[in-house]
Order: sequence, then C-alpha cells, then structure tokens
Amino acid sequence: MSTAPIDATTTTAWADLTAHHSDLTSDLRGWFAADPQRAERFTHRAGDLYVDLSKNLITEETVALLTRLADEVGLAGRLDAMFTGEHINVTEDRAVLHTALRRPLPEDGDAHLVVDGQDVDEDVHEVRAALAEFADKVRSGEWTGVTGKRVETVVNIGIGGSDLGPVMAYEALEPYVQDGLEVRFVSNIDPTDVAQKTADLDPETTLFIVASKTFGTLETLTNARLAREWLWTSLAGAGALADTDDARRDAVAKHFVAVSTALDKVADFGIDPANAFGFWDWVGGRYSVDSAIGLSLAIAIGPDGFEEFLGGFHTMDEHFRTAPISENVPALMGLLNIWNVNFLGAETHAVLPYAQQLNRFPAYLQQLTMESNGKSVRWDGSPVTSQTGEVFWGEPGTNGQHAFYQLIHQGTRLIPADFIAFAQPAYPLADGDTDVHGLFLANFFAQTKALAFGKTADEVRAEGTDESIVPARVFSGNRPTTSILAPALTPAVLGQLVALYEHITFVQGVVWGIDSFDQWGVELGKKLALEVAPAVAGDAEALAAQDSSTKALIETYQALRG
Repeated sequence: MSTAPIDATTTTAWADLTAHHSDLTSDLRGWFAADPQRAERFTHRAGDLYVDLSKNLITEETVALLTRLADEVGLAGRLDAMFTGEHINVTEDRAVLHTALRRPLPEDGDAHLVVDGQDVDEDVHEVRAALAEFADKVRSGEWTGVTGKRVETVVNIGIGGSDLGPVMAYEALEPYVQDGLEVRFVSNIDPTDVAQKTADLDPETTLFIVASKTFGTLETLTNARLAREWLWTSLAGAGALADTDDARRDAVAKHFVAVSTALDKVADFGIDPANAFGFWDWVGGRYSVDSAIGLSLAIAIGPDGFEEFLGGFHTMDEHFRTAPISENVPALMGLLNIWNVNFLGAETHAVLPYAQQLNRFPAYLQQLTMESNGKSVRWDGSPVTSQTGEVFWGEPGTNGQHAFYQLIHQGTRLIPADFIAFAQPAYPLADGDTDVHGLFLANFFAQTKALAFGKTADEVRAEGTDESIVPARVFSGNRPTTSILAPALTPAVLGQLVALYEHITFVQGVVWGIDSFDQWGVELGKKLALEVAPAVAGDAEALAAQDSSTKALIETYQALRG
C-alpha cells in the first residue's frame, strides 16, 4: 500500500478540532455534575476489559470530531490493508501480520490467509505446534541435559523485542508458571547481566534460548557465546564434560535452542537446526511476543496457557477489526492520544498499572510505542506535518504515588495517564481484617478521582488550613486519565492488553501518516558502535579517526581501565 498518506492537518476534521479546542474550557467537575450519565456514555468494553474514558478532557463533540478524523485519514482502509497482508511497511516492502500469529486455524472449507504466495495460517500453526511439542518435553522432563537431569532454569538471551515482551509476560503471569521451573532473561551486553544471571545456576539443569531472527544481533550473540563458555567451564568443573570437541558440541546441542530463521548460523554455533523455531519478516521485534519469541513463556506457563494468551490477542484483534469507531476501544484510545498530543500539547504519557506483576509493562510499551511512532517523516518520505509520538513511561502503583505523582497532580505539564487494575488479586492477603487488595485498589480509584476533580482553595480553607499555605494545597484537577479494569490478570487478559496497545499505536501512526513498522533510528548507533569498537580496543588509526569528543572519551576510558 504505497499511496501517499493523507495529511491529517489538511482535513476538515482537523480544522474543526482546532476550532473546538479553542472554544473548549475543560471542566470535569462541571461536566460530571451536569451529566449523571457521563461515565456510562464514555465507558466501553472490549473483551474482558472495562475501559472508562470519561475522565479525559473530551465532550461528545470531541469524540465525534475525532471519529470523523479517523474517517478522513482512511483508518478503515489502512486497518483492512494490515489484516489482509498488504505491504504497509513500505520502507522495508513488507506485510505487517502480527495479527496472523494469533489467528485460529480456519475450519475445513474456510479460506486461509495467503500473502505473497504463502499460506500464512499453515505456516504459523506449524510453528505453534512445534513450540507446544518442545515446551511439553521440557515441562515433562523428557528433554534433559547432557547428564540426564531435567531442566529447572530456562535462560532467554535476546534484546529489544526478543527480551522485553517475554520478560514482561513472564513476570505478569508468574502465578501460572510450573512449579520447579524458572525463567531468567539476559539482554544487556554489559557482562554484568550474563554473569549475574548464571552465577548461581546448575549447568546440568539449565537450558538457554538464543532469540535472534538473523542470528547476528551483536548483543545477543556476544551473550550467547559467553553463556556457551560458562556452560562448558561449569560442566567441566563439575566433572560432567570431557575435554573434547565432540563433548562440547553435544553439551551445546542439549543445552541450547534457538529462535531464528538463519539455520546455517544456528548450526555453526552448535545448535541443532531441528531445535530452531522460526518466524517471519512480517513480524517486527516489538510485535513478536506471541511468535516463537514467546518460547520461554510457552515453557513456563505451558502450551495451553500460551494458547489462552494468543486467544486474548485475537479477541482484541476482532474487536478492533469489526467494532464501529464509536465503540472501538483501541481506535478511541488512539484518537484520544492524538487529541492529547496534537491539540492539548501533551508530550508524555504515563502508564500506571496497579498490579505489581505488570512492573515491566511500561518498559514494554516504551519500545512498542516509541520505536513505532518516533518518526519525523511520513511513509512516502515527506516530512511530518504535526508532532508525532509520545514519551511513554510509568511504574506500578502505589510506588509511583510516592515518587512522581506530585508532578502529575500539581506540575505545569499535562500528563495523560492510563490506570490499569484487576478485581481479583493473584495473592489475596489480609492485614488483620483488612483486605489488602481492596486497600490497594482504593488508591487506584482515588487517584483518578483526585486528578480529575482536584481540590479548590475554598475546600482547602474549609479544612482549617492556614491561608499562607492554601495555594500549595490546591489541586487544579482536569488532569486526564483512562481507567482500565479487568477481572484478573490471566493469560487471555494479558493478551488483550498487549493487543490493545498495539492497535492504539497503529491508529496514531495512521493519523500521523507514518510507517509504524520500521525502526531505522535504531540502526545508526549500532553501526557506529562496530566502527568505534576497534578504537576502544587499541587501534590507533581508528582512534585518530574519531571526533575530538569521542576520542577524548575513549582515551579517558583507556586510562581508567589501565
């Protein structure tokens, strides 16, 4: 789909939104007082998610204009193009088919999804079956290391999308992990990471997953080699490895598997290509947790749990694909982000899960949203015509309340925030007669109320506050929030949440006219690191070729290193 994007800023809807913003005086207190049905009218359901948009700085007119904007920029056509496999990743000439990773296999007689001559459904389900078979072998103890012991620890070695998704999902679904199994994650090329993650492991019961589509990612392959050396050294130290090349090859074959399509490189490393699980160039790294990249998760929670996870994604996909814009939660949330960024001037977006298990969810969203929409050119190469992207950040509540909420409540910046919570806790504990989860969620409810309605000077005075400090205790309110509530953090609900934000990101990219599926901004620093590395290692000619700042920094590093 290579047609030029529609410039949203030239549409009548954008002009009308601009005028609407000029005329609008935000007054959440007044709006709620005047309209007892406001919460009901701005609340929607998608799958198991109850999504309350009523505390955003919107009216029915705002939503109507945003809906018209979606129509005028061609959101429906772009959405259809993605689901059917058109090459909407134009700079790489690729389809964008992460939604196909979670499609059920069509019933007999129903049409399969065929893209570029390949039966995508058959390909995907072949890999899903292989993942399930391998996961069952590890979980049952059928798969063993070289000494015949069952696997107790899986170490996933990857970076970016090959790490952020699996670690986020593993921590989120920890209550579903099989007893006696643990997964650890190595991503940073800082040697501290691999050293700490392997320090207390038993090499006889450790399985490594090397996750790299091309099997050429610098950080991942460096860490994989370090892990391989640790395995050989530790097994030898335990008297479990003979000093022969054959013994070392056998150890790697039993303790390493790969998620990659570069089978020749996998074999060169020593991994049996039969134990390599592939995925496709139409899966971006940040959209890949539900592909073979999720192997560590499938092992941890089991194939059935992984299928439930994928089913949650598909539930949200179908909602996004079929629901009218006026009831379409990902579309409405994406359009709200456009409103906040392009009309209200917001620059950042907080994601505040009131669930400790989602402690890595904001970090996951950082890659998903900012790698996707951190662009300054549109998909036809022309400059963007408005601000794009947001800085996504956040921490679990209530930790954030004691850190940065001050800025959200009383600072000078407008910071829209998504609050996420679950009715049923993973660990229902009581403090005497107090349900601790209920106390926890009281904070969830109170924070969005305080941000929306604030506290007036008269209300502060009525509490007997000294007049000199009244201004410091006033809260302006009108701080926009979205509340997302679900029954429990199950595999299916997590899949729905992840897919929700995938589609929110897509909607924003369509309005901005950008290719949300490439990531050229990641490449330059990686390329330069390879060029700088010889200088760091002592190559005088390479050092001399550096700019004065980089040269001085390297020389200082070398002096400090000794």
